[in-house]
Amino acid sequence: MKNFILLAGMALTGVLASCNQQAKKNIAKAGIIVPDHIIIVIEENHGYDQIIGSTSAPYINELANTSAVFTNSHGVTHPSQPNYLAFFSGSTQGIPDDQCLQDKTPYTTPNLGAALIKNGYSFKGFAQTMPSPGFLDCSYLKGDLTGGTLYARKHAPWVNWQGNKENNIPDSVSQPMTAFPKDFDQLPTVAFVIPDQDHDMHNIGTPGDSAAIKRGDDWLKENLGAYVEWAKTHNSLLILTYDEDQFTPQNHILTIFAGANIKPGKYDEKIDHYSILNTMEAMYDLRVTDTTNAFVIKDIWEK
Repeated sequence: MKNFILLAGMALTGVLASCNQQAKKNIAKAGIIVPDHIIIVIEENHGYDQIIGSTSAPYINELANTSAVFTNSHGVTHPSQPNYLAFFSGSTQGIPDDQCLQDKTPYTTPNLGAALIKNGYSFKGFAQTMPSPGFLDCSYLKGDLTGGTLYARKHAPWVNWQGNKENNIPDSVSQPMTAFPKDFDQLPTVAFVIPDQDHDMHNIGTPGDSAAIKRGDDWLKENLGAYVEWAKTHNSLLILTYDEDQFTPQNHILTIFAGANIKPGKYDEKIDHYSILNTMEAMYDLRVTDTTNAFVIKDIWEK
């Protein structure tokens, strides 16, 4: 019996040591949590005050009440596409507009996806209404709800690095939203999840903007609500943000961090897409791809 108790004690000690080691792995050198998974959702063309407090966005407002909400978050520029490029690569790549980049790419510059893959992590981009893996065309399909284009390459930044020999994004990394794992344990380290333009608040249509906000809010709850609940107990993180506001000089947008190890509340430090990128690079000890000297977000983590 004494031997059994001794062995059981040794086993328990081993389990606790293993747990402590894992806990230490989840604290980065920069003093931030290292999530096992990050899901990034980018919505479109709405300012902070258009979403927070909106009765058309009940799910996002519910999420905000239990998450870290950045009240002084800003897009990098206008219009949409340069913001996505900045978020993914730390640079607008000299692109000032929403032109289709099919004939100007693939880029060979550093980017988040390639850095993750090179360092033994995983990355995927999931886009709603993308018709097939590795799709490179500028757009696809018009929607019945608004009559507007659904899939837009300008909102899927990783596509612009597919197929090059340096800082490569393999075609297999680019997937339709239908490939998003139902078993969340199978998620990549970092994934971009891009709703189509009828569901990211871009296409207004009829009866107007409140309906566009509601479509985006409903889509987020339906497609990622279960993940958000799972994330709270599985060292996983949702980053919900916007590309830009409604074209004001302030470019004031909503950004929310939700999931495990987050201290809920409102945070007033000024952040932008570069700040979020640098924070993720610090988490996984990646080479910083941008030259903006954006700071790393450190004050929202439960330690």
